[in-house]
Amino acid sequence: MNWDRFASLDRRYIFLLMALVIIIPILVPMNITMGTMRVTQDLFDTVDAIDRTKQALMISSDYTPQTEAENHPMIIALLRHAFARRIPVLINALYVEGAPLLDQALKQVTAEFNARATSHADSIIYGRDAVYLGWQPPPIVPILSMGQSIRGIYPVDYYGTRTDSLALTQWTHNYDQVGIVVAITSGTSPLWYVMYAQPKYGVKVGGGCTAVNAPDFYPYCETGQLSGIMAGMKGAAEYEALVAEKFDLEDRRKATEAMASQSAAHVLMMVLIVIGNIAFFATRGRKS
Repeated sequence: MNWDRFASLDRRYIFLLMALVIIIPILVPMNITMGTMRVTQDLFDTVDAIDRTKQALMISSDYTPQTEAENHPMIIALLRHAFARRIPVLINALYVEGAPLLDQALKQVTAEFNARATSHADSIIYGRDAVYLGWQPPPIVPILSMGQSIRGIYPVDYYGTRTDSLALTQWTHNYDQVGIVVAITSGTSPLWYVMYAQPKYGVKVGGGCTAVNAPDFYPYCETGQLSGIMAGMKGAAEYEALVAEKFDLEDRRKATEAMASQSAAHVLMMVLIVIGNIAFFATRGRKS
């Protein structure tokens, strides 16, 4: 075999090949099978165990468009889980950059469920089943203030409606009526809830983070301070699969589809590294 050709291969062919293995799985969506990490299963089980008659799920977010690919599917999966179980949902944004993304996610999942609804009772009604509290700076203020009064720190919701006029926020007074806060982040916001809200008010905390930040959160899962996390795109895909399998949902799973592209890219990189090393040693030996 002429290893010199591989050693001097034009890198543009490699870029083209990488583009193809990433684009094709996106154009032809496929749901690949994968295992479920314990931290993802723990988060799913904790959310699933919420007593929907007494407590709500709170989704808190500080991600921005830069990490939308990893973080946004986590919000979608959580909303699908909550609506399938009929768990009321409170949503708040810790950073203003991500606030429109949360609005988009809520409207998307609400439309999905209402398209299948047959009556007003099994529809998702804003104000009764979900409330988007909006953005209130700085993050430490709403994190601590919600332990006293959610309506006190959020007198109006994201859309300008008074929260004391909404059915859900009339009975969710503070963290006592929150089963778990799941903070979706491109930074460290789950730890803010662990440091400030959990010791003072005893609220359970979970998270969803980018893959590069995941190692920072695993120790808190081991100690029980975090009830579980979704770690990167794989964690989001695992949660999507858990929700789809339990509730027989056939909605599009973008994290799962993206995992096919990511996995194909990783395999291609490994193959190229192996071929490149073989070519290097083969040509070096011949020159010697």
